[in-house]
Amino acid sequence: MGITVLIVDDEENARLNIGQYLNSKGYETIGAATLAEARANVQRGIADVILLDVNLPDGYGPNLLYEAAALPVRPPIILITAYGDIEMAVDAMKNGAHDFLTKPVEFDRLEKSLQRAYELVSMRRELAHLRQSQQKTEFIVGKTGAMQLVVSQAERAATASVSVLVTGETGTGKEVLANFIHRTGMRASKPFIAINCAAIQNTMLEAELFGYEAGAFTGADKRKHGLMEVADGGILFLDEISSMPLDIQAKLLRALEERAFRRVGGTNLIKVDVQILAASNRDLKHMIKEALFREDLYYRLKVVDLHLPPLRERKQDIPDLVGFFIRLNNSRLGMNITDISPRALEMLVGYPWPGNIRELSNAIERAMLFCDGEAIDIGHLPRDVVRTV
Repeated sequence: MGITVLIVDDEENARLNIGQYLNSKGYETIGAATLAEARANVQRGIADVILLDVNLPDGYGPNLLYEAAALPVRPPIILITAYGDIEMAVDAMKNGAHDFLTKPVEFDRLEKSLQRAYELVSMRRELAHLRQSQQKTEFIVGKTGAMQLVVSQAERAATASVSVLVTGETGTGKEVLANFIHRTGMRASKPFIAINCAAIQNTMLEAELFGYEAGAFTGADKRKHGLMEVADGGILFLDEISSMPLDIQAKLLRALEERAFRRVGGTNLIKVDVQILAASNRDLKHMIKEALFREDLYYRLKVVDLHLPPLRERKQDIPDLVGFFIRLNNSRLGMNITDISPRALEMLVGYPWPGNIRELSNAIERAMLFCDGEAIDIGHLPRDVVRTV
């Protein structure tokens, strides 16, 4: 589940009983007997949800509610109140408390309250990651039969929520296809988390995928949630998976088979429900023969195998792609270019596009920057395109 609950109560038996119950339900727990201990844990950022008693030896519990309001993200706080404190608890909820429970705590009620808090925490994680990395994309099918087959198979994979391996040359749109599967599938309302395995140092890739506990290694001063945990309920896209070291491949395979993993330096098993999409521009079968990629992981990933053809093999789709990039850049750059001359389009169709769709996108953006009229012409195209044709 990947949620840590801070239990703040001066009664040790209460902390232990609640902690044991929550551990049995998949939650991780931390105990605090005083307001000072609770403050320290909150400042370290290790509490996803706080279960807070009102009367503590060193202060008034709800003070933590108001102090936490100054944090960049305040964890959901559930107050534990005595019967006579209900009026106070209602007032606290008006000031940002997530919920309140009366003593003695009923575990069924507690679990329902934590489930609502979990949904809030998950949404915040998703939005935080989206702000950093996700960009909206659109998938252009085109008229090529091979592409129409790819899209048909992708839609089935999205509906079945199975693992997908996407192959193709650099720039053919593997991540765009992964986004398309996310938007059209059962997990469209859940996170889409992408990681480029080639862009992360091998020593850090495991920590990025699975997270780590405080003290797991030098510099790990607090717990970090891994991307597999952040993607719980949604999709994890592993781009350039061919760059993943063999030891991490083995750990990924085990996580996929068990639908669970442990953070680096941790002992608790974290269960997740994640659809895996992987992409590679290298020949994984050849890498298997050279003992550079695990065969068992390969077959675990390619429940559905989608191959994106290079742009030189789908030239009839270039006009549709050009139109899309013109519309996209008009909106993004504040332009009003509405057309492309026939001879310029002929140049684009005749070019071999070694960089595939990514190169075409850059060429259209460059042409629009140098175009002062309403239509792109040959003089606006990159020199490589004009010289090659």
